[in-house]
Amino acid sequence: MSVFQILMLGASAFFAYKIYEHVQTLQEHEPKQEPQTQDEEKSADTFSPFSPEALVQKADKAFEEEDFQKALALLNEADAKEPRNSEILFKTAYILQKSNDNEEALKYYKKALQEDKQNEFIHNSMASIYRENGEFASAQMYLNASLEIDNKNAITYYNYGNLFVEMKDNGGAKEMYEKAIEIDSEFTQAKEELDKLS
Repeated sequence: MSVFQILMLGASAFFAYKIYEHVQTLQEHEPKQEPQTQDEEKSADTFSPFSPEALVQKADKAFEEEDFQKALALLNEADAKEPRNSEILFKTAYILQKSNDNEEALKYYKKALQEDKQNEFIHNSMASIYRENGEFASAQMYLNASLEIDNKNAITYYNYGNLFVEMKDNGGAKEMYEKAIEIDSEFTQAKEELDKLS
């Protein structure tokens, strides 16, 4: 081996060693990635492959079977995939209300209302919670808003009748139940409540 070849071999070894050192330095200073914890928020892609519509249908079925926990889990997943969908928010709120979690239900109704201000059923549902909480002025405000959207909804008049009963205004309650029956002659609950006041 010539002197020149020995020098070239030494130089190659030297450069190879320097490259190795550089790579080692980079690896030591590289920030270590911590494994994801269960608490970390998952992106919508890490959930099931079902579409939001399919998840809502599954939630409806779970609700019919009175499996509220499963229905809420499915709706939460649908919400992650399609945020700000008023139907998903409304159904979540409704199930929370049925589960007696009125405080959380109210939050979801408010979010749903931001997305769909003309939904009379959201107004009605919020009015029911405010009535249960004894916040009669707020309940009236939402029932009035519902009637502005649709003054031919028998359920709104029925709910208004229930509010007047809570407010000890039997005359107002009778008037509202009568209007509900006028719109829907088969409205059994309204008839029963009206009979109680007679």
